[in-house]
Amino acid sequence: MEYVTAAPPPRSPRSPRSPRSEVAGPARAGRLSLAVALLCGALGAAVTLLATRQQWSQGTATVAGGAFPLTANGSDVTGVPAALAVVGLAALVAVFAVRRTGRLAVAALLALSGAGIVTAALLGASDSSALDDKAAEVSGDTSATVAALSHTAWPYVAAVGGLLLLLAGVLALRHGRLWPAMSGRYERGGAPRPRRAAAVDPDRPEELWKALDRGEDPTGT
Repeated sequence: MEYVTAAPPPRSPRSPRSPRSEVAGPARAGRLSLAVALLCGALGAAVTLLATRQQWSQGTATVAGGAFPLTANGSDVTGVPAALAVVGLAALVAVFAVRRTGRLAVAALLALSGAGIVTAALLGASDSSALDDKAAEVSGDTSATVAALSHTAWPYVAAVGGLLLLLAGVLALRHGRLWPAMSGRYERGGAPRPRRAAAVDPDRPEELWKALDRGEDPTGT
């Protein structure tokens, strides 16, 4: 005689993932990418702006038979990195004010700002036109050029700032759809005003109970 058992078959040691774990993975990746992008974007813009205010190159110009020292800051060499740093920082903030296609466009602008900073900084690392202009000015000779030209490491620091902005843009393009967006109540230009509770007569218990039912504090002023 055969016996039929109602016991369920043993489960496989590898159970399928629960829906909660499948949702938690992308959410965790979104939070991590958001934190990294904010840090890289803010730090990259700050580093770029700082580097453009430092000395990028130095040299000498011949004036009245003597050598006159000349220096050029990053802003003297090129204004592109500083301008793109401001654009990138604005794009980083604007990412949270738009959704879908708009967010992709702003993220692309952020990445392009970083790439532009890197390109401009590397080109400015060997540029001598700013010092040549200063040499012509101090010597009174429009054909004068700078001598003993040397460069500092600040252009490469600006390039590192651009790389950080570029990384923030890539993260926004890759994970931006998982990031939170500004609430629609605030996009229309005003914070929501709290609803003012109606005046309640403390001598009438029925009004006190009605206020409590509405979720209001009848004792508040």
